[in-house]
Amino acid sequence: MDGEQIQHYAATVAAGLPSAEKDFPFGDETTVYRVAGKIFILVASPYGRPLVNLKVDPEHSVALRQTVEGIEPGWHMNKKHWISLAGSEQLTEELVTELVHESYELIVESLPRKNRPVEYRFKAD
Repeated sequence: MDGEQIQHYAATVAAGLPSAEKDFPFGDETTVYRVAGKIFILVASPYGRPLVNLKVDPEHSVALRQTVEGIEPGWHMNKKHWISLAGSEQLTEELVTELVHESYELIVESLPRKNRPVEYRFKAD
């Protein structure tokens, strides 16, 4: 998938998640998706290069960057906890879906139980 395809696909997956909200806090050029006010995906094209930033487990981040072409440290984010997806044949719809879901789950799990979407409030920890 090229960078624009990744952006479109990741945004579509993010928009379909429970209580996901889209906004533009950094201007019209950068789209973010939040759950309970916390960002779980950022879509931008810095210097004309389409990227998608996602939160990941730090250990998973290292493994992904070492093994998957097109995954790099998060642009303009904490490099330990965020990755950027750029265009690459190794980035499939299945992998992008998995990474968007992981980012969402990490944010939801960090929220106080009362702030979690209803679907997650009674999930066993």
